[in-house]
Amino acid sequence: MAVKVYERILQLFEAEGVNTLFGIPDPNFVHMFWEAEKRGWTVIAPHHEAAAGFMAEAASRITGKPALAIGTLGPGIANAAPAIQCALVENSPVIFLSGQRARVTEQRVRRGRIQFVKQMPLFENSVKYAASIEYADQTDEIIRQAIRTSLSGTPGPSYIEYPSHIINEDLDVPEPLAPSRYRLVNQGADIDKIAEAAKLIREARNPILLVGHGVHTSRTGAAVKELALLMNCPVVQTSGGTSFIKGLEDRTFQYVFQDATLEVVEESDLVLALGTELGEPVHYGRWRYWQKNEGIRKWIYVEQDASAIGVNRPIDVPLVGDLRGIVPQLVAALKDTPRKPAPMLAKYIVPQLVAALKDTPRQPAPMLAKYMKDCQAEIESWAAESLKKSDGTAGTPIHTSRFVVEATKAFPKDGILIRDGGATVIFQWTYSQCKPQDVIWNQNFGHIGTGLPYATGAMLADQAATRKKRPGMLITSDSSFLFHIGELETAVRTQLPLVCVVGVDYQWGLEVGVYKRTFGIGKTTETGTHWGKLRFDKIGEGFGCHGEYVTRAEDIGPAIQRAYASGKVGVVHVDIDPKANSEEMPKYEKFRTWYAEGTQ
Repeated sequence: MAVKVYERILQLFEAEGVNTLFGIPDPNFVHMFWEAEKRGWTVIAPHHEAAAGFMAEAASRITGKPALAIGTLGPGIANAAPAIQCALVENSPVIFLSGQRARVTEQRVRRGRIQFVKQMPLFENSVKYAASIEYADQTDEIIRQAIRTSLSGTPGPSYIEYPSHIINEDLDVPEPLAPSRYRLVNQGADIDKIAEAAKLIREARNPILLVGHGVHTSRTGAAVKELALLMNCPVVQTSGGTSFIKGLEDRTFQYVFQDATLEVVEESDLVLALGTELGEPVHYGRWRYWQKNEGIRKWIYVEQDASAIGVNRPIDVPLVGDLRGIVPQLVAALKDTPRKPAPMLAKYIVPQLVAALKDTPRQPAPMLAKYMKDCQAEIESWAAESLKKSDGTAGTPIHTSRFVVEATKAFPKDGILIRDGGATVIFQWTYSQCKPQDVIWNQNFGHIGTGLPYATGAMLADQAATRKKRPGMLITSDSSFLFHIGELETAVRTQLPLVCVVGVDYQWGLEVGVYKRTFGIGKTTETGTHWGKLRFDKIGEGFGCHGEYVTRAEDIGPAIQRAYASGKVGVVHVDIDPKANSEEMPKYEKFRTWYAEGTQ
């Protein structure tokens, strides 16, 4: 089969189920962009290469597949550096593709060249794999190695560059291989370890399921639901794993940010951890709220990267493998003629546990009903408490808690929720009134300003995968919204059903709070944290959006509904109280226990 290099690259990604591309076309990539469009890809050109990288990262999260981001040589790929670093910390398998002036072996000792820098050293420490396609016939091996490395062990980004003349060279290659023929797919755990884990689950009195962001990015919610119901136990979300699994909303609690969770954790005698690094946001599973019952609590840990086992805390039963897999076919093939299982029989971890527990389901954990009741009561109490705060009618802007309550009450049930911002996110953890199945936000790296690119990338990738337009809601703050506000045009151009709800306090709310806690309220000018008045509804209208300006809490929900009804991208400007936003962040002391503990 005779193809051009640029076409072959697209074919290799298509074999992985990828059909979205994010980047800014230039002479290195115009042929690839045009070919992708002809092949039916969703091709998105944003206004900044960092935004392209963030869009690709969000696409990977929403589809569970690798993603492709493009930045041209020199300044183009340099602009993508924040997104590359973010993808590394967020464990996102994004392949960053860049052009180059010449083969590495032919880069001459000259001065004054335009748009030239040795790019590989810039990114080698921020990716899992970096390579240059020096010759056309290296295309398959390098692209496959990038995908293989990005998806193996702890997922993460790869970087590939090629000289500009390579992209148009001819190749004579066979049809692309299926992923299972060149990389390990759906790795299972040792069957003896599965039996050991099932035994511990049956014997536990108060087990919990600890769910991290990996469950969302691997798209394994349905299987995890089945497991949770069989275990009849509470589900505890990490701060990164805040996408609720459909059907488990009532038994799911957020670690630290709901009081019910603390009792759940403290009383547990077994933890089954899925899709989490057991990192700082959960106190490494051994400090703070884990210390009670530490002597008797057993840990089962599902982790794709064997080298991560036991790093942050001791583990009783490690299950090394992928959260995803195919079990039904294996069961069908073996059930009439059972054979002795091979030690490393590749079965899907969660279904194995389900199968092991199906005939002897657990009775509900003794306190499950109480936890579920207490959790719902807590959510309702926070909503009621917010009604006592400023509603914008008495000369004081809307309290951030009221902002979050009213905005999340208006969230579409089938929508994608995107979070961004500093202080406003902390309020969201406590006061949110919705339990969405898809939450996209930057938790591990803490990179603010990702909201608009995340919203655009996630919604477009979801649309490309499902052929349906799901509504999206971005809840953000003015400081974060300004980072990549140019991507409003991208959202408008692609006709996304997106509403951006922007809490506006004309300051860096979290940083103002740091000044106040460090020096005392009113003791400094809070240097560098305040700016002039802006009207984001008017800015949005300038981009072709539907704009709403809100100063009263009761108007937030109706403004959001009008924005969706307009058929345009919506920008809802909500004035919030700068004092409350910097001084009254809920559960901040608990937040500090895993964020900059001892430094503020």
